[in-house]
Amino acid sequence: MNFLRGVMGGPSAGPQPSGADTIQKLCDRVASSTLLDDRRDAVRALKSLSKKYRLEVGIQAMEHLIHVLQTDRSDSEIIGYALDTLYNVISNDLEEEEQEENSAKQVDDLGSQFTEIFIKQQENVTLLLTLVEEFDFHVRWPGVKLLTSLLKQQGPQVQQIILVSPMGVSRLMDLLADSREVIRNDGVLLLQQLTKSNAAIQKIVAFENAFERLLDIITEEGNSDGGIVVEDCLLLLQNLLKNNNSNQNFFKEGSYIQRMKPWFEVGDDNCGWSAQKVTNLHLMLQLVRVLVSPTNPPGATSSCQKAMFHCGLLQQLCTILMATGVPADILTETINTVSEVIRGCQTNQDYFASVNAPSNPPRPAIVVLLMSMVNERQPFVLRCAVLYCFQCFLYKNQKGQGEIVSTLLPSTIDATGNSVSAGQLLCGGLFSTDSLSNWCAAVALAHALQENGTLKEQLLRVQLATSIGNPPVSLLQQCTNILSQGSKVQTRVGLLMLLCTWLSNCSIAVTHFLHNPANVPFFQLTGQIAENLGEEEQLVQGLCALLLGISIYYNDNSLENYRKEKLKQLIEKRIGRENFIEKLGFISKHELYSRAAQKPQPSFSSPDHMMFDHEFTKLVKELEGVISKAIYKSSEEDKKEEEVKKTLEQHDNIVTHYKKVIREQDQELEELKQRISTLTSQNEQLQATVTQQVSQIQQHKDQYNLLKVQLGKDTQHHNSHGDTLQMNGIQTEEVSKLKEELEEWKNKHELLQEQLKEKDSVIEKLNSSQLEMGATEQSLQTSRFGGLEHSNELQKELEMLRSQIQLQAAEISKLQVENQKLRVVNTAADPLLGDSGAPATTSSELEARLEQEIKELKSQVKALSEEKESLKQQLDSSTSTVAILQDKNSRLEREVAESKKEQDDLLVLLADQDQKISAQKMKLKDFGVAVEDEDDTESGDQGDEDEDGDEEEQD
Repeated sequence: MNFLRGVMGGPSAGPQPSGADTIQKLCDRVASSTLLDDRRDAVRALKSLSKKYRLEVGIQAMEHLIHVLQTDRSDSEIIGYALDTLYNVISNDLEEEEQEENSAKQVDDLGSQFTEIFIKQQENVTLLLTLVEEFDFHVRWPGVKLLTSLLKQQGPQVQQIILVSPMGVSRLMDLLADSREVIRNDGVLLLQQLTKSNAAIQKIVAFENAFERLLDIITEEGNSDGGIVVEDCLLLLQNLLKNNNSNQNFFKEGSYIQRMKPWFEVGDDNCGWSAQKVTNLHLMLQLVRVLVSPTNPPGATSSCQKAMFHCGLLQQLCTILMATGVPADILTETINTVSEVIRGCQTNQDYFASVNAPSNPPRPAIVVLLMSMVNERQPFVLRCAVLYCFQCFLYKNQKGQGEIVSTLLPSTIDATGNSVSAGQLLCGGLFSTDSLSNWCAAVALAHALQENGTLKEQLLRVQLATSIGNPPVSLLQQCTNILSQGSKVQTRVGLLMLLCTWLSNCSIAVTHFLHNPANVPFFQLTGQIAENLGEEEQLVQGLCALLLGISIYYNDNSLENYRKEKLKQLIEKRIGRENFIEKLGFISKHELYSRAAQKPQPSFSSPDHMMFDHEFTKLVKELEGVISKAIYKSSEEDKKEEEVKKTLEQHDNIVTHYKKVIREQDQELEELKQRISTLTSQNEQLQATVTQQVSQIQQHKDQYNLLKVQLGKDTQHHNSHGDTLQMNGIQTEEVSKLKEELEEWKNKHELLQEQLKEKDSVIEKLNSSQLEMGATEQSLQTSRFGGLEHSNELQKELEMLRSQIQLQAAEISKLQVENQKLRVVNTAADPLLGDSGAPATTSSELEARLEQEIKELKSQVKALSEEKESLKQQLDSSTSTVAILQDKNSRLEREVAESKKEQDDLLVLLADQDQKISAQKMKLKDFGVAVEDEDDTESGDQGDEDEDGDEEEQD
């Protein structure tokens, strides 16, 4: 402020401009007038003068305008005029005519100084943020423009004030949701300035849903066909994502990469692209590259690459790559974008290898791109882009490296010549007359050998036919031949980089390099190293020194004439160790080396600057130190080092073996995890199916119950269903009766067993005493009659069981008849339902219900048949019980017959005994022996009893 006052405060060199007095009067009116209309008119007048008299208005009126913003918040019109006036004072965006008229009054960086005055009080910026929240167009729009201008002039300071202001960034994010396009578009410009080089604000803006809103705006505006608004949104997205890993991760996890795919949908007709569309598509491609930049953390880049493949974004980019009519700069940027999308990602690299150009016959995209790279008529930037794409395709891709080298091997070369392979194109470029093609082909072939010892050995088999009549020479020999011919520096640098990459860490290649019968290459190398030439030639000397150092360091001493010690002695005699090390160190000190080491993408201002490759700079950095040490080592130290190398190689082999085992185990684990996930998903599907079937069964049960109820209503006119229920009831009663009868049979069987036991005891008593023979005979006869009565009862009960079985069979036949009746009822269910007034259903539903009812009835019939079988089994068991009882009865009858026979024998014996007794009595009487009458009486009584017993027996 004091500086500006000093500019205006000195003695006047002439009359004051008329505008200065007017501005002073207007400022007095703004400061002293009590009427709002007067102040409003004064501020309006200051606005009209602010563009022409920017310095005067800024010096005299800024404080009054800030005071108006603080005190007159209720009047939107005066606030709008004040904001416009401040914008005109602070902004440097004046019209060209006004700049010409006021060129004498312009002060260098005037807007920055006025901005510094304004933001000196942080409350002014906070006040401006509150005004931006107002919905009134005349307040919000000029507030947005003023805040944007402040950020342009003093970005970091204003950013810090907004960052510490409560909800400062959130207030500005609301601008993107404004329905008025002018405010929304200017809000995008404001956020562009706000997010420049400030990671904290970038994170806040991203988490305020900025990605969603910006992508919506781009979609509404027509994606790549949109206007300047799309460009502004893309620039804001770049600010949010570039060098901000947190926002990149948030962008990926929010599935916003998938929403980028429609940006790159181009039609077949690619002619007549507008300049705005080219700009938009260029920014879109750059935004993709921001997400997969090699400078990002490897994990973040890899996840974005995978997401771009799965959502089809890579496929869309490859479509643009192979399309016709695409502008050259868009094609170049597309190639660079595809390069970084596939770099180091095996899945994306495999897909890119499968892409074919729409030609007849179809050719791989890699071959088509290589044709452009070795074609000297193509633009330089396009050739650089193709080289970068090829390098990214081979980066950490041993499979792709093997496919490229295989096209050079004799067994895989197409003898018909119908198709051109990648290897043939590289060889053609390697030995063409164009030095840029030589360099590009050499670097591309070096990338095919990068960190792959197997391919370095296989490439030694490549033979080239140089001319008709001459024998073929190896590729290695041809490279050294070209070096000896003194070609252009760019060509020699490219070939030397190829040879250094080829020979490094490959002893067999070193042996082939040294074992050259026609021309021993290192003599030429040492001669070139020893000479003092210009800067470019010094670069070649340094590379020759590096190649010779590699030949020493990786020498396995298999050639007697070219052992390590002899090569060191040769360097000591012809060059000198210090001079050799100095030449070797010249490589890393070169300016072009430093440029190439910064990033993987080859970016050169002109073809002459194309000297070093990024991956080669890593190799130089790795080998420079070890080669310097190897030059000064003695033979004993070399032997010790060789032993250490062998030990390390063995250790490396062991580690490699275990790594292979671990890799196989990891693969097995992955397969098992996949199987587990598959089985888990199948289990979940089966559980879902079971749940669905259970619900269907429940639904069918409900339908069956409903149909059963409806059929129950119809049985008032048709009693078939009731008869079935009655039959079921009768059957249940019969079963219970049969069970009761079986219990009775069991009781009777037990009773018979007890009776048999009693009979056995009686028979034993008969045998025990002859004196009680009559009583025993009577009891046996009684038992006999009892057994006969029981046997008669058993026969009667058997007859009853047979009749009951016949009754049960009749019941079963009756059930079968009722089953037929139920089937008839089912066929007539449709008219019955109609008569009962049930809700009408479609024929298909009714058929389904009837089928379900038939199934249920069949199940009932099946159950009845099962019950019938069970009854048959019970009947069989009853029959077997009866048979057992009959056997026991017959056995009892036999025992009774035997006992009767024994009784008869006893009776005969008794009769004989009686006769003998009577004869003895007669003899005794004859001899005059007196015989008592009691005996006669007893015998007479006994005879009477016998007679009575005979009569009973006869009866």
